[in-house]
Amino acid sequence: MADEIKFKHVMPIQIRFSDVDLYGHMNNNAYFSLYDLAKTSYFRDVFGMEEWNKFAVVVANINADFLAPVFFSDELIIETAVIHIGNKSLTLLQRATNKASGVLKCQCRTVLVGYDIATKEPVALPKDYKEAICLYEGKTLEELSEPVD
Repeated sequence: MADEIKFKHVMPIQIRFSDVDLYGHMNNNAYFSLYDLAKTSYFRDVFGMEEWNKFAVVVANINADFLAPVFFSDELIIETAVIHIGNKSLTLLQRATNKASGVLKCQCRTVLVGYDIATKEPVALPKDYKEAICLYEGKTLEELSEPVD
């Protein structure tokens, strides 16, 4: 599925010394921190600087496939796309790729759920946020509402 997706959000990542473990490759936990950085950047790009921090969501599920090791010397990019929008949730697909070789190192799916901070309950995603994501992705809500495999 990731091959069919046109990732409009691409973020270069700097691997930090603390990201590398005793085996000389990036620790699996570091990926999630880097995915979070790219997720924040994605939502800032979609909603703008003033609105992105009003977009209240929580992580409901996250799954990563570690496909090849990343070493300190690798130049990584993180690609991010929304691949599904539901009533209360959306699914992000992110992948870490070696910039020079194009080798896919890891990919991650994250389900985010709309959240009301005051009531501490899940809520429907606002229509204007769904529209902003669709506009950014260049897809209709119907296209992004189709089930993902």
